[in-house]
Amino acid sequence: MLDIPADLSPLQDHLAGSLSLVERRVADALRSDLPAVQSLCRHVARYHGKMIRPALTILSALAAGQAAQPHASAATDPHTPTPDPILVVATVCEMVHLATLVHDDVLDTADTRRGQGTINALHGNEAAVILGDYLFSAAFHLCSSLGDKDTSQSIASVGMTLCAGELLQNAHRHDLSLDEATYFGIVERKTASLIAAACRLGAKHAGAPANLVAALERFGLRLGVAFQIQDDLLDLTGDQRIVGKSLLKDLEKGKLTLPMIHHLTTADAVQRGRTLLLLEDAADRASDTAEALRRALESTRSIAHARTVAETLVREAREALGQCPPSPARRMMELMADAVVTRAF
Repeated sequence: MLDIPADLSPLQDHLAGSLSLVERRVADALRSDLPAVQSLCRHVARYHGKMIRPALTILSALAAGQAAQPHASAATDPHTPTPDPILVVATVCEMVHLATLVHDDVLDTADTRRGQGTINALHGNEAAVILGDYLFSAAFHLCSSLGDKDTSQSIASVGMTLCAGELLQNAHRHDLSLDEATYFGIVERKTASLIAAACRLGAKHAGAPANLVAALERFGLRLGVAFQIQDDLLDLTGDQRIVGKSLLKDLEKGKLTLPMIHHLTTADAVQRGRTLLLLEDAADRASDTAEALRRALESTRSIAHARTVAETLVREAREALGQCPPSPARRMMELMADAVVTRAF
């Protein structure tokens, strides 16, 4: 949870109201007269979590709009509604994210999401795959209502990039020689690309100049990679009751993340051999195996290394954000960036 200063309360109220509208628009976009479809869509609507992507779309528009229109009041006035095109983009980004969650749960054979059963656990992989496709299609359909070629192409391009990232990760499953450069290439595609697009499109639709649009895109890209590193750390060290989803799925599926890549690179031969034996047992997800792996990672300071990388990325994100003029929206985004590496869920 963010610790919001009192002077940002009007903006917090404005953002909360806009995100409620996004939730309603997602529900409207997914509404079906077929009970079987509507039931699945109602279930996936419970996947709304922190809503980081639509929040960043709206905040980027406010921060960039302040630069484009210095005397505009939308960044501070909770009574000024978020312009409709920005709400549409925010909704589209959230729908694309929901689609990836449904598909990710199939890839990871996850049974818990937001503390509830996943679509694949409750209804099978076939229903989950088709529902994810339905969500993607609904997002593209809604995006087309803007009549803006650049935005439609951006969202379609992000969809392709997300899939490319997942395919690249899939190609490197159980690849014990995976290096950090390849890991970052995977993460930038499968996670950070959508967050970067949310920031870029928010700024674009606020009428920001090209240099500021590019700066906010950089902010989103750095923040997105840091967010994924923290997700990877939580998969290894988190509390499932707090995180709200199945843990240790990365190792179970043979996906090496930054802490393990660093560990295998820096451990001596004996230590590396012991870890490889533990990884063979990771599919069982036994608590003693999980604890032994955590101790191994701690012994090479690999968890600390991953945290340091994430913190560096957050600093770089804040530097990019520094191109925006001071405003409540910029301050809120700075708080969100800091929270990425301290969150427990």
